[in-house]
Amino acid sequence: MKIYNHINQIISQKGAAYFILIDPDKLPIEKTGTFVSHCEKSGVDGFLIGGSLMINGDLDKSIKAVKDNCKLPVIIFPGSVNQLSPNADALLYLSLISGRNAEHLIGKHVQAAPIIKKYNLEPISTGYMLIESGQTTTAEYVSVSKPIPRKKPEIAAATALAGQYLGMKLIYLESGSGAENSVPEEMIKLVSEQINIPLIVGGGIRTPEIARSKVHAGANIIVTGNFFENENNWSLISDFASAIHKYSSINI
Repeated sequence: MKIYNHINQIISQKGAAYFILIDPDKLPIEKTGTFVSHCEKSGVDGFLIGGSLMINGDLDKSIKAVKDNCKLPVIIFPGSVNQLSPNADALLYLSLISGRNAEHLIGKHVQAAPIIKKYNLEPISTGYMLIESGQTTTAEYVSVSKPIPRKKPEIAAATALAGQYLGMKLIYLESGSGAENSVPEEMIKLVSEQINIPLIVGGGIRTPEIARSKVHAGANIIVTGNFFENENNWSLISDFASAIHKYSSINI
């Protein structure tokens, strides 16, 4: 529970936590060290690492590059059973509770469990919920599951509460990598009012102002990803961190 407790401590101290998702397919190894070092100096709280597909990337090498260049926690965000490594600090043990595909509710988890135990990874059970974003995302296509309609916040709230009652430690509202639309604030607010475990929001968050609006709506953890695959955007990381850390930043 070391990393999970650390996440809760960050939320308590800063008002919300900021994580950046690294896709080993998208961020070259030779740039990873420079990127994560810059993130650490800019106020990022940790990294998720993984992706829906892994074509050319190397998860182990990416994790090593992160840990060699910063002291922030590295948490696997697995796109498949193959995306496991003993070198990470923890793993989001994702159950796709927004869908009805048994493989992603419990099937893949059975295959992964013995490996997680062998690697001594800290599993953080996470109720993962795909939210309609305006286009078909990779996660939606690969998981063969329909997202929750963005105009149906009550479905998201009831699903999140069910996830909490099933013992999930985190709820993750995800509109998908490169999403056309981010998770609506109305949905975030209703979900946050129903649960008392940390709420993660990611997908389609391209400005500090949008990130701040998600925190104001009730998000406890903000995740950005492909926006920073463009090196020209790296200078904005500190602005995102300041916007998200509501106890240590001015209002935007």
